[in-house]
Amino acid sequence: MGDRNQTQAHLDYATIPDNESGLAALRRQIDAVDEELLALLNRRARISLEVGKLKRGTGGPVFRPQREQQIMDALVRRNPGPLPDTHLRAIWKEIFASSRTLQKPVQVAYLGPEGTHSYFAAAGFLGQLMDYRPCTDFREIFSSVQDGRCSLGVVPLENSLHGSVVQNFDLFTEFEVYIQAEFVNRIQHCLLSCEDSVDAIRTIYSHPQALAQCQNWLRSHAPHAVLVSVESTAAAARRCLQEPHTAAVGHKNLSALLGLPILASNIEDEADNQTRFVVLAPKPMENADADRTSVLFTLPDKPGALARVLDLFARSGINLRKLESRPLHAEPWKYAFFADLECNLCRPDYAQVVQDLWEVCSSIRMLGCYTALGFR
Repeated sequence: MGDRNQTQAHLDYATIPDNESGLAALRRQIDAVDEELLALLNRRARISLEVGKLKRGTGGPVFRPQREQQIMDALVRRNPGPLPDTHLRAIWKEIFASSRTLQKPVQVAYLGPEGTHSYFAAAGFLGQLMDYRPCTDFREIFSSVQDGRCSLGVVPLENSLHGSVVQNFDLFTEFEVYIQAEFVNRIQHCLLSCEDSVDAIRTIYSHPQALAQCQNWLRSHAPHAVLVSVESTAAAARRCLQEPHTAAVGHKNLSALLGLPILASNIEDEADNQTRFVVLAPKPMENADADRTSVLFTLPDKPGALARVLDLFARSGINLRKLESRPLHAEPWKYAFFADLECNLCRPDYAQVVQDLWEVCSSIRMLGCYTALGFR
């Protein structure tokens, strides 16, 4: 018996150096790959710096969403694995963000404070490395982009459940900014709290829209809690850090940002809750591959004026994706029309369409020819 134990002990001891040796060898391989990656990333950074110099000479935009999307899609097509495509996209999103900041500091205006859904939507689309500037309201975002205090701005235009963010459509009539890209962000809510269970919660804070979107879940799982509206989901989460027996409804990433545990995930009443965001810039961007155009136009006050515009789009084979009318504040009972078209109206082959629009409209303003980049 003793001999067998001694033999087994000898075998166990003999395998330990082999395992450790194998792990050490793998680690040396990883270290070598890291050295290669470091050299390649710095090589890419040097090229980005040169690109930035050329762009400063020509006035070209730092952010080119279509170009970045083409690179990303090509990498995904060539990805042999085992690196998942989602990981590849996340890595390259930050590489793109690094390249932008190397070429030129990029300040991004968003509806703050840090931790709102707008913040996480912007960071998820543009990357974490941008210089994010919180704004107190949408007007500040538009003015910051127009006057150059921020290079870009990110604002929501509409929600799949609650419709248009009408204030932002109004602001397009006041500020000369342009749409560079659009993306759709799925809205998912979590219940965050320092308490161990929902039963211990007496007050739940959040933005009124977030509370409304989780009404059924909250009444079913926390029927005795008082629902209190505050200015943002981020402000709600910060209050929970200070007040016992409270919870907040907000984005899941607030948990990591503030160290606030998640008690329940995906508590929204409608799973298909999506918000359409657009990226604003102070100048229009030439994009031959754009698949969207947004225009703002006014019409003469006479019968059939709008019908003539719609008929023009139909005869030209242009699908009208959205049409929003907003009152002109300086002219009572006059309206501006915001239209999203599924085409690149800036292309030369649409020149006649633009000319015909001028003949039937009182005024037209191109808000941007850009790319719809889907879910983020």
